[in-house]
Amino acid sequence: MRPAWLTARLREIGARWQQDIRAASDETKALYAPLLAAAPRDGVRVIRDIAYGTHARQVLDIYAPAAAGRAPVIAFLHGGAFVRGAKDINDAMYGNVLTWFARQGFVGVNIEYRLAPGARHPAGAIDAGLACRWIASHIAPFGGNPTNIALVGHSAGGTHAAALASDPDASIRAVEPAGLRCLVLISARLRVDALAENPNAEGVRAYFGDDTDRYAARSPVMHAARLGLPVLIVNAQYENPLLDLYGLEFALAVGRSRQAAPMHVALADHNHMSIVAHFNTPEQALGEAIVAFVERA
Repeated sequence: MRPAWLTARLREIGARWQQDIRAASDETKALYAPLLAAAPRDGVRVIRDIAYGTHARQVLDIYAPAAAGRAPVIAFLHGGAFVRGAKDINDAMYGNVLTWFARQGFVGVNIEYRLAPGARHPAGAIDAGLACRWIASHIAPFGGNPTNIALVGHSAGGTHAAALASDPDASIRAVEPAGLRCLVLISARLRVDALAENPNAEGVRAYFGDDTDRYAARSPVMHAARLGLPVLIVNAQYENPLLDLYGLEFALAVGRSRQAAPMHVALADHNHMSIVAHFNTPEQALGEAIVAFVERA
């Protein structure tokens, strides 16, 4: 359970989140740093920087529980507005996400991918596909089940995960992996825009290009009807501008195509960064919801 003092601080940061997202994000990471430094990591073996491609950023880390044997796999794609970010943005994040899942009996995989402007659309989705293909071919010796992979994406990573699962682009479909069973999209950008209220508009342009007429066709929400996987959509109460609305829009599009609404979680008293920073702390509600979803899927 989250302590009351932390809730109060998150609400205070949340009230001004959209005024300066980068500063509020750094403040949130600093808030969680001591909690994550003291968090349990026992029983988790970490194998770092395994190449799944030829580029320096096409690497991944494996978080394996001590007693794994054909365990389900959680593969994680970090955020970073398409132009920054890494699988480890400090000593604890984003390894905390995979550590927590490994402690629940999953094999966790933390994926790094190429960034814009050097790697433009659809490079992120292609890398996600290549990484998942590597997992399906190589995860068994680490105790993972190659036919039971859940792909979890945060922010830009959620964009790439959704594109991998639904975009008809031929270069993405060429790397479509086997073994992918479900999708979790956390604070994902599911509609491409470079609007004035988007603080990461430059990152969007760097990845998707300057031709805004092509943004709709490159938006995961436009391909939601093609999504065949079970999906869980998660947003924070204090979200980057419009991402919560895009999450609802994506959920509605999926629901209309299936005549059944997908799961959607709105996480109270969390922001765009704390929604992943809190993994492997005493607060476990979102992690437990994801575990239950993956088990059902």
